[in-house]
Amino acid sequence: MLFGPVLAFILVPAAAAFACAWIVKGGPGKVLPLITSDWTQWLLGACLAIVAIVLLGYSLPAFIRWRGIRYILTSGRIVARFGMLRRGDWQVPLAAVRSVGIKQSLLQRILRSGNISLDTGHPGDAVLADVPEVGKFRSFILEAMAELPARVRFGDGAGDFDGPGAYPNEALPWDVREGGRDER
Repeated sequence: MLFGPVLAFILVPAAAAFACAWIVKGGPGKVLPLITSDWTQWLLGACLAIVAIVLLGYSLPAFIRWRGIRYILTSGRIVARFGMLRRGDWQVPLAAVRSVGIKQSLLQRILRSGNISLDTGHPGDAVLADVPEVGKFRSFILEAMAELPARVRFGDGAGDFDGPGAYPNEALPWDVREGGRDER
């Protein structure tokens, strides 16, 4: 997710520094005789403006988006939170997950990140995009799924998920509270 913005953050200022040194040495006047030394300040300003536009318009927003994504694994669900100023989240109960898959591009494999897809049986998989240390996080998900009570897991699809209605007079075997205030 950050490969392009980081590359731009490194290469654009370096290219601008080279261009500014070339402008100060009078390079544009040698290429185009119409450009005199009066243009030097304007050309330097244009180089610096281009650097500012790329860094503030491309690299910084990508970094802010990256910092605003959190994947949280609890004993009962996976929570994905997005955004810093505008907050959004979605939750997938671990009991609803049937399979966990990883998809990686070549660049993601080199950087040990990837996308985790969660098959819940509903149309469209839930996808956790650009997860760092994707293999380790998938193993954490699988371990959390294995620790679920046997009556909660879907298993082979034969209907061993009884739901909250199966426990009318006794305590539920897992915490079903969703949302609300954080009570710490």
